[in-house]
Amino acid sequence: MKTNLQKIVSISGQPGLFLYISQASAGVIVESLSTKKRGIFGMSARLTSLSDISVYTTDEEVPLHKILVKMQEVLKDNAAPEAKSNPDVLRKFFEEVLPEYDRDRFYVSHMKKVVDWYNTLREFASLDFELPEEPAGEEAKEKE
Repeated sequence: MKTNLQKIVSISGQPGLFLYISQASAGVIVESLSTKKRGIFGMSARLTSLSDISVYTTDEEVPLHKILVKMQEVLKDNAAPEAKSNPDVLRKFFEEVLPEYDRDRFYVSHMKKVVDWYNTLREFASLDFELPEEPAGEEAKEKE
């Protein structure tokens, strides 16, 4: 089954990733990918959909799903380095996955989150992503 990154969220201050279930009067209902426990987070909780995350490169911002696909190409069936790995190990890994990443704006703390998310998705969801459809106008522009 394909993973829809629009429905996978990171919640500030909470470990792991969550599946968005629905809107509730008190906030949103989510389910932990790892424990399958459901919870409600209020309107003050900072939720970020993984589909809204990009990584800075020297030329552009690369959407997270493209980074995760590149990681899978490099890693094959293996897990990514642990988030607690030595910062040099993480930097070397991302130099292989995304050589053009912006060394001034893509910090080790960001790298830790990305490898943690990759390993979580690999274990509890799928690395086969349901890609967002591009608006019809965008397709026409690319073909020109």
